[in-house]
Amino acid sequence: MKESNGEWIMCGLSEEDPNCIRNYKGIVAKVKEYGFLPLFKNKIPGFSVEEMTSSNAWWGDKPEEDPWEWRGVIAAEKEVAYGKFFANKAGFISMEWYPHFVNHRRAGYDFDSRYEDGLASHKQKLVMDVMEKEESLQSFRLKALAGFGRGGEKGFDSVVTSLQMLSYLTIIGFEKKRNKKNEEYGWAGAVYATSETYFGYDFVRSAYKDDPKESKEMMISHLIGLLGEENEKEIKKLIK
Repeated sequence: MKESNGEWIMCGLSEEDPNCIRNYKGIVAKVKEYGFLPLFKNKIPGFSVEEMTSSNAWWGDKPEEDPWEWRGVIAAEKEVAYGKFFANKAGFISMEWYPHFVNHRRAGYDFDSRYEDGLASHKQKLVMDVMEKEESLQSFRLKALAGFGRGGEKGFDSVVTSLQMLSYLTIIGFEKKRNKKNEEYGWAGAVYATSETYFGYDFVRSAYKDDPKESKEMMISHLIGLLGEENEKEIKKLIK
C-alpha cells in the first residue's frame, strides 16, 4: 500500500492483467510455490498478495473476490498457515516449510521452557496459559480471559503478534461478535489457536530434530533461489 493525499492505495494489478489472481485458490497455489508469501507489499518487488491481485478487489462488496476476505477462508482450510509472521506483518507459509519456520523461530524452545529461561514475558505467559486450555478463542475473548483491557494489562495486540512471530500462536479464521439474539455485528476479529492444537503436535515439531540455524539457512536459500540474490538482504529480514 502507498499513501496519497491521506488515502491508502493498493499497489496491485489491473483486473484485465492475465497475471492477476482472482480467487483464493490461486493464492494458496502461490504460497505452495514460494513457501512464504507476505500479505502486503514489501521491499521485495512482486512478492505479496497485494501485488498479485486486483487493486480494486480489496474491501469491496464481493467477498469471493476480495483478498482481505480470503485470509479467513485460507486459514480455515489448513493447506497453508496464516498469521503475523514477517516483521510483525501478516502473511502465509506452506505446510512444507512451516515446521522449519517453527524450528527456527523457537530455537528449540517450547513456550514453558522459553519462559523459565527468561526469554518470554509475563504478558506472553498470560496469553499462552489461556490458550493452552482452549481449542480456539476469538480475539476479544482471549483478551478478556488473559486479563488485558480496561483496568488490566496493556498491549494485547503486540503480545499476540509476538507470539505469532515466535510461531506459538496462529490465526485460524475470522469471526464477528454476536449479540444476545445471536446476530453478528461489527468487524470480524481474528480467531487464535496454538499451532500444536491446530496443525498437530507431531507435525509442528517435526523439524525439532534439525539445528534451528540449519532451518533458517534452508528457508533463506530457498527464497534466494526463487527471488534472486539481489533480494537476499530483504529475505533475511523477513525470515529473521
